[in-house]
Amino acid sequence: MHEVVVEVRVNEYTMRDRNPHVPWSPEEIAADAAACVEAGASIVHYHARDPITGAPSTDVELYAAAARAIRERCDAVVMPTLGAGTLPDPADRVRHIVELACDPAARADLAPIDLGTFNLDPYDRERREFRVDDLVYHNPVSTLLALAKAINGAGVKPMAALWSVGSVRMLEALVHRGTFTEPVYAQLTLSQTLLSTHPGTVAGMDALLQFLPAAMNVHWSVLSVGGNLLPLVGSAVEAGGHIAIGLGDYPYWELGMPTNADIVAEVVRMLRAMGRRPASPADVREMLALR
Repeated sequence: MHEVVVEVRVNEYTMRDRNPHVPWSPEEIAADAAACVEAGASIVHYHARDPITGAPSTDVELYAAAARAIRERCDAVVMPTLGAGTLPDPADRVRHIVELACDPAARADLAPIDLGTFNLDPYDRERREFRVDDLVYHNPVSTLLALAKAINGAGVKPMAALWSVGSVRMLEALVHRGTFTEPVYAQLTLSQTLLSTHPGTVAGMDALLQFLPAAMNVHWSVLSVGGNLLPLVGSAVEAGGHIAIGLGDYPYWELGMPTNADIVAEVVRMLRAMGRRPASPADVREMLALR
């Protein structure tokens, strides 16, 4: 396949001290999304943020406003985050996905589920210390099943975030029992700062790939939290993968002080040099059988 999906991870929990172009408000997220789609992205992943302070938010209306504004400006495949480990009740984590499902302009196309329980304590190698030391992302099987049931029930496709070999094995079990339906969209979650994941290297990526069942219809992308993903683009694409990248994970000073669209443009330049082209949102909808 010559088409490569470029997902842009526009903000995550990232502040603006390292790069001022991180979008926070729904309007900023939508403008960023439109510029990224113009540059070659097809999936937009965003977190709701307080428009003034940038603080993480669970406000359903902020999620809705961002989705509506994105769809007014472009045809991106929309993937908001869940409430993550900050919300222990699965119903709270997925509430915005369920409540917005009845509004075509605000509903999600994809929603991520992280397959496993992990420490989320970033390690700062320069300071030789953990930034926090007690943050656990708690995802027992009962939570994974509840999240998937709610997301599927809302007519949204769950995305499998794979942090470890155990995550890959969990995905295989969830596909086997029908909790996830093929074709699956999965992400290899690498990190230079979170030690619960594989490192953001080709070896780290390959260690996960070798456990993906060959018989399973899965389209996978790779991301790197706290690290530069650009050196992995060629290896990931040659291995049959897709790219998930953005200011939410890393400031990309290698490109100056870029916007998310600048980062997408650099990935697309690399893809075209390899004889590939970026997948369009329509390509992704067909690839993943999105409604």
